[in-house]
Amino acid sequence: MAVDRVHDGPAIGPGGDVVIAERSRSHSDGGSTVLSATELRAAVDEVADPEIPNVSIVELGMIGTIEADGDRIRVELLPTFVGCPALEVIRDAIGRRLAADPREVRVDVSFATPWTSDRITASGREKLRRSGFAPLPPVRSGRALPMLGLASPAIPPAPAEGEEFDEPVVPCPLCGSARTTLESPFGPTPCRMIWHCADCRQPFEAFKPI
Repeated sequence: MAVDRVHDGPAIGPGGDVVIAERSRSHSDGGSTVLSATELRAAVDEVADPEIPNVSIVELGMIGTIEADGDRIRVELLPTFVGCPALEVIRDAIGRRLAADPREVRVDVSFATPWTSDRITASGREKLRRSGFAPLPPVRSGRALPMLGLASPAIPPAPAEGEEFDEPVVPCPLCGSARTTLESPFGPTPCRMIWHCADCRQPFEAFKPI
């Protein structure tokens, strides 16, 4: 594979494919190594989200299938939102990370498997919390617009011992309080929103539950 990244065919655009030019099919060329399926996923797991670099794209649930045959590796990338501005950066990063494999790398943006906030792994949720983001609880079924259902007209009281909120609670990642309210459904990126904590009086971000 070439040391430099090249795009074979039409210029990259929405729905296009990132392709890395092949250097050689030989396993011994320049120390190239054919990675196993486990090694491929582990390598992709090292690709950080460009907007939240403490979390990998695998931990965010953005990787679907990873298929490999004799000549090609195909990685399925699941966008968090249509038009995500970080897609091209992520696709290029995946290509660079798999450059040690002599096979052609193809990264396909796919909506066949929709991304949802439930795809975020347990380790991803913990890393988000440590980074100041509030990962949301699992989305309940039967809600067409779950994001809107999270807005509260007033600050909720602290729950009594053994009590549960009717709506999913978005705890503050800074102090752990459950007395939080949705301040704005529009955050710095399409997949995030702004919340406010009544106890520590700090704003924080959370992923939209979809």
